Amino acid sequence: MPQIFQKYHSPDNCSIIFVDSLGKYLISIIMNNFLAENQMAAVRYIVNDVDSSVKFYEDILGFKVDQHVKSAFASLKLGNLVLFINSPGAGGAGHAMPDGTMPTPGGWNRIQLQVKNIGSAVEDLKKQGATFRNEIVKGVGGKQILLEDPAGNLIELFEFPS
Repeated sequence: MPQIFQKYHSPDNCSIIFVDSLGKYLISIIMNNFLAENQMAAVRYIVNDVDSSVKFYEDILGFKVDQHVKSAFASLKLGNLVLFINSPGAGGAGHAMPDGTMPTPGGWNRIQLQVKNIGSAVEDLKKQGATFRNEIVKGVGGKQILLEDPAGNLIELFEFPS
């Protein structure tokens, strides 16, 4: 027998709560009341050198600089993507965690830039001095390669199959 769910709005009207016939709480979905009106796709990277990272994203990848606070923070834009970059210790995003751990660059999380011809893009970027973590690999969904920014953060270049 399928479960029947009742839908309730929370008293503050910010959540919808789904409850099964036995009265058990199942799912609460945060509503748009808490979100900014004009949402955007935004990513934040921690970098060792904001100024060299701004140069990399602007000169090599074509991002536009919206804001650049020397050696501390920058906001860059490419299409609908906004990229915030912070140095450790700068601004709220660069603060230490309660246990003292400082944010650091690198890792495997990444933004993805979709390209028309990955081979040509990689060749051009290498001529400009770009560093890659691997070679082009072909997967089920297409081809990809991992480009590194000056701090070691990843940018995945991805080409859908033709």
